[in-house]
Amino acid sequence: MFDPPIALASLSGVADADWAEGGASFAGCAFLGGIALDDATRRAAREMVQRDREEFLPPNPRNFIYEQFRALENVPIRAGINVRSAALAPIEDAADLCREYDAVLEINAHCRQAEMCRAGAGESLLGDPETLCRQVEAATATGASVSVKVRTEVPGVDLPALAARLERAGADAIHVDAMDSEAVVADVVAACDCFVIANNGVRDAESVREYFEYGADAVSVGRASVDPDVLARVRTATRDWSREATL
Repeated sequence: MFDPPIALASLSGVADADWAEGGASFAGCAFLGGIALDDATRRAAREMVQRDREEFLPPNPRNFIYEQFRALENVPIRAGINVRSAALAPIEDAADLCREYDAVLEINAHCRQAEMCRAGAGESLLGDPETLCRQVEAATATGASVSVKVRTEVPGVDLPALAARLERAGADAIHVDAMDSEAVVADVVAACDCFVIANNGVRDAESVREYFEYGADAVSVGRASVDPDVLARVRTATRDWSREATL
């Protein structure tokens, strides 16, 4: 899906084309966003901003995505866009744009902010697999590559079983925020044939090795994606792992 097998994970209000370009020498993919696409999630994002959360709230989300992809056309990194929506049509529209630019559409089933969950997006989708699968189906029908960003430690959610359902719905990748349950990555890998990206605490050789030993296809760096020293350590560790794996 991308090489080197390192992604820059979306950071609300921070992860734009300039941010992606800053990490391009270390990573193979950058997930911009997250972007609230529909009325419900945009209202939620505005409420979150009012309590000092950073959010992208462009007047026209589609135009924003288009401009970001255009800005990265000559940057050696695969673009992705992390999106939040309770409606299907905006997801289809964003996915079609991803197809045009060979970018990855990432459905956000990860954000745990109460406002976003009340809007029917983010983490709430982990408890509503039918809706989440419909979103995946709508996105993949455009021909775009589709990732789903999920998190562990959500009560009542069997993440490996959900990953298998998402694969059947057409998902190409599962992007797992492992929280403090890193070993769940191995369970997700065993449950599906999707490209699995492991996230959370990726900072050094030890964390990189742990996730690759669990079978992850790639790792992603979130908050530390703005720190070139961390990215350099992760890049070196990933290169070392790949070299060992071919011996």
